[in-house]
Amino acid sequence: MWRRPVFTEFEAPQSADWTIPQNWSHFTAEDHRVWDVLFARQQERLADRVVSDFQQGLDVLRLSKPGIPEFGELNERLHARTGWTVVAVPGLVPDDVFFRHLSQRRFPAGNFIRSAAQLDYLEEPDVFHDVFGHVPMLAQPRVADFMEALGHLGLEAMDKGVLHRLSRLYWYTVEFGLAREEGALKIYGAGLASSFGEAGFALDDPAPHRRAFDLEQVLRTRYRSDAFQHCYFVIDSFDALLRALQDADLDRLYEAVGGVEDLDPAAA
Repeated sequence: MWRRPVFTEFEAPQSADWTIPQNWSHFTAEDHRVWDVLFARQQERLADRVVSDFQQGLDVLRLSKPGIPEFGELNERLHARTGWTVVAVPGLVPDDVFFRHLSQRRFPAGNFIRSAAQLDYLEEPDVFHDVFGHVPMLAQPRVADFMEALGHLGLEAMDKGVLHRLSRLYWYTVEFGLAREEGALKIYGAGLASSFGEAGFALDDPAPHRRAFDLEQVLRTRYRSDAFQHCYFVIDSFDALLRALQDADLDRLYEAVGGVEDLDPAAA
């Protein structure tokens, strides 16, 4: 899974939803400098590689403002657009907490940032991954609706014992999704948008497979969280992605894919 409770610097929070005050003033000048370095580097990297909705989200949310965003200010703009807010959490959170936040249009963001020595690798998502990678797309109504739907479906999948299936849909769309836009492949997944190395690999390297989005195939396809992906799924539009999820009989699909072998993402 992509979000497990892992605590090194933080004790488990007292609140049931694991949220904590952002306490923006606790970020140091070095923290803000790291954000600015990451932001500038990714902006240049993504210039012609990311969907237009992502760039529009950066603009309307004013995320180009120097330094780590203050969530109160960010949420005023985001909530006015799609009803979503960003909430601070100390780190990785349990699956049920994560999906419950999504179902209520809240996105949990790690309340820490990587060090300057970790620009290219981090074991768990920090505020840069969570805010730069995810939040611009949450300013787009279709993506906002899709994410809320995933929250509800995640909670249902936990009750049915099929969360590992639903996690693959999240992984291959929200984190590592590609889209076709004006005839070109573009990035929309946060794991790609926030990664300097994989943003190039996903579009330019001949090694990975790039497959047309098919919900049943996605639910069957394994993934790795410790390496670049062997396979990416490509959507035609966010309308089509949301419609595919809304029209799907997931109980039937869960039953169907449960009776066949999982797909190896590296296989031709």
